[in-house]
Amino acid sequence: MATEQMDGGRALIRALENEGVEVMFGLPGGAILPVYDPIIDSSIRHVLVRHEQGAGHMAEGYAHATGRPGVAMVTSGPAATNIVTPLCDAYMDSVPIVVITGQVPTGAIGTDAFQECDTTGITQSITKHNFLVTEAQDIPRTIKEAFHIATTGRPGPVLVDIPKDIVDPLNPRSAMTWTDDVTIDLPGYNPQTEIDPEVIRAAAELIRASERPVLYVGGGILKARAADALLELAELTGISVVTTLMARGAFPDSHDLCLGMPGMHGNFTAVTAMQESDLLIALGARFDDRVTGRLDGFAPGAKIIHAEIDPAEIGKVRQPDVAILGDVRVAIEALVAELATNGTGDVDRDAWRSKLSGWQERFPLAYEPWVPGDPLKPQYVIECLRDGTPDDTIVTSGVGQHQMWASQYWKFDYPYTWINSGGLGTMGFSIPAAIGAKVAFPDRMVWAVDGDGCFQMTAQELVTATVENIPIKVALLNNSHLGMVRQWQEMFYEERY
Repeated sequence: MATEQMDGGRALIRALENEGVEVMFGLPGGAILPVYDPIIDSSIRHVLVRHEQGAGHMAEGYAHATGRPGVAMVTSGPAATNIVTPLCDAYMDSVPIVVITGQVPTGAIGTDAFQECDTTGITQSITKHNFLVTEAQDIPRTIKEAFHIATTGRPGPVLVDIPKDIVDPLNPRSAMTWTDDVTIDLPGYNPQTEIDPEVIRAAAELIRASERPVLYVGGGILKARAADALLELAELTGISVVTTLMARGAFPDSHDLCLGMPGMHGNFTAVTAMQESDLLIALGARFDDRVTGRLDGFAPGAKIIHAEIDPAEIGKVRQPDVAILGDVRVAIEALVAELATNGTGDVDRDAWRSKLSGWQERFPLAYEPWVPGDPLKPQYVIECLRDGTPDDTIVTSGVGQHQMWASQYWKFDYPYTWINSGGLGTMGFSIPAAIGAKVAFPDRMVWAVDGDGCFQMTAQELVTATVENIPIKVALLNNSHLGMVRQWQEMFYEERY
């Protein structure tokens, strides 16, 4: 077994290289500076951001677009607190990112040292896991464990807090012995990915008996890279599909079985189909309040099949009749195999299909046509952008009215092309996320659709894009308001603003 003597900073960079990291987004500072020096000799590209929040959202955009973990690295104290929002955003939307933060030397922890904060304490509830590494020898194993946790089971953010003394080559505490046979040690962490065949058979029986089924598709489909399997299931069964805000693109909008987006900002057909269904097949969805509305009135006549990798989501909001615990792609493939082998049933669903088609014809997404000379309508802008871009264009958005217009009026026929902040609803997400996606796919067009409120929160990252030669495109829908906030004030607060 080959060994090599090195300091903790070099070991950290080598551990990242061994995980296949090609790019990281970050901003140096005192506590993390010893790790920055070995980056000069590394194959890893470093994108220098203007604010640590930008680094986190760029890592998210990279992870959304590629399915691989995004990496951000910042220093201690205010830098660590600045990246809390992206960590929480990634936690809510199940985005695999690994964030490395600097920390004061181990001997100074707890003394209120300069730029000290309890980073692991602050982030405990908004990360899938976090680590405070106190020995240089533990760095390679910790990095390996961080990537394993971030990318297995339900994906999510992992934070690694690194005290300065264990990475500083001038400090004896940073000395360590590198070995290539690093193994992880995570007792109790064993996400279930295999599917119980009996559960699949029970789900198939419900599908065969259903007269008004709907495939309720959430962002977990994209996290599992299961779009192809979903298409196969829908076409095999002829069941119509609704795609939530986080799942746009998981099923082609141009497909006859696509009903569009449900929920508070969804279209009539998608919302009503869920309400009147007798079977909701929830795939990688978590029954979010923006989809369900009042729970006591949500899909009252529907039985529930819930395929989900996180056992904490099963029954959290709506108790399923059949719970499929495991990887949703594996679950769909098992359902396809069962239904293809033993049949999809002989229930007549013509009346249901006719009703769905009737709703689509009577209640399409529509807006008053734009008249030349009038202010541009945002819906028209989105449609023009979509018509003038390649089919594989990646679109990011901020949060607010422009986010909903983009999700509704941009027709998504390719998966992994829509990136937004769903659970946390983070204004300022769009531009840095677009930068992260463009770094991942430099040859594809990337549009950031932003509102004027969101734009002002992270506009400084356009400097990052310029300096780093990352040519994203920005569509700024400027109504001189926080549009959705103003809309709510008009609707519920007697226009008092």
